[in-house]
Amino acid sequence: MLRVLMPIDGSENSLRTVRFVIRKAPLYKEPLEIHLLNVQHPFPGTISGVHEQAERYHHDEGTKALADARKALDAAGLKYVYHIIVGEAGEVIARFVKDKNIEQVVMGTRGAGSVANMLLGSVATKVLHLVEVPVLLVK
Repeated sequence: MLRVLMPIDGSENSLRTVRFVIRKAPLYKEPLEIHLLNVQHPFPGTISGVHEQAERYHHDEGTKALADARKALDAAGLKYVYHIIVGEAGEVIARFVKDKNIEQVVMGTRGAGSVANMLLGSVATKVLHLVEVPVLLVK
């Protein structure tokens, strides 16, 4: 079973990635083990007494960001597991790839405005540098 990670941020770019995988899934010789990952940005600093509220907020926002991707995969009959993690997106994705023995990352691209990131978003660029597995970028 090929373990595939799709980082999902709730954008049209990430939903396009899900649609791409749905279309291509029948071409694989083996079934896909699909992992959806939403990375929530941590709150700056430490605010005492709000840990539970912060966890609930991140979970709720992550669930919203994953909703359309989950609906599309459900409608296509593809099984998946979803994860919501708080941290810096590129680093979280790279750690997830290593920890879960992910064999391929499929993710969207997004312009970030700077010269270095005009073609690829900063998260995609960071993931390309940090992981040692194939990364398929969907435009």
